[in-house]
Amino acid sequence: MLLGATELIVLMAGFLVIAMLYSSVGFGGGSSYLAVLALVFVSFFSIRSTALVCNLVVVSGSSYLYWKKGFLDFRKFLPFLIASIPMAFLGARFRLSENTFFIILGAALIISALTLIYQTLKGKKSEEVSTNYPTWVTYVLGAGIGLLSGLVGIGGGIFLAPILNHMKWDTAIKIAALASFFILVNSISGIAGLLTNGTFEFPWIEGLGLVIAVYIGGQIGVRLSLNRLTGNGIKIVTAVLVFIVGIRVLLLNGL
Repeated sequence: MLLGATELIVLMAGFLVIAMLYSSVGFGGGSSYLAVLALVFVSFFSIRSTALVCNLVVVSGSSYLYWKKGFLDFRKFLPFLIASIPMAFLGARFRLSENTFFIILGAALIISALTLIYQTLKGKKSEEVSTNYPTWVTYVLGAGIGLLSGLVGIGGGIFLAPILNHMKWDTAIKIAALASFFILVNSISGIAGLLTNGTFEFPWIEGLGLVIAVYIGGQIGVRLSLNRLTGNGIKIVTAVLVFIVGIRVLLLNGL
């Protein structure tokens, strides 16, 4: 066992809150899981593997509920998935040095946080409109974000959703549903990449505790979202958290 009982309970409570916050806007929480695990786990293979598994648990439940409510448009989502799955697999197979990994992670967290803050503060409460884009645009976005997701060990929804909201790709709830499903398939692809590369390390005692915590938190968050709870305040809090931890990971672990 890597952690003491008290440390594990505190970590589980933190993961439950993270899962609740992120799932309310269609995310899995992978970026914050990575940042927190970087403070308590020694092996960054364990960090990547555990974050992906927790991601998978949260978005599996969220995607099911979005599908049940009719917000998952598989035909419209397909180009993102076709492009992202192989790139996430490829990204996960890269054997990054620990220093490089934390630099990429820290930079990705900071950029994601700033994008989320900008998106939320700039957004206006008006009637939602959608814009039609050429199919190749979705392929390019899916491929690029899939590769980045595999490299840093997260599902990628936290990068994809702000971009699509800026583009007015669809309504906010459908973008959240896409982000959730996008994270689901990329988490599976990322885990497959780690397994085939021999770098999947999952601490079973701590991991199972965290899986239980994120499942509970994820179910609370997505159900609040589907009951029309505003996501703006949650996005700001989440973005601030991601930004602070991103700075800490970049300065202490990466540089």
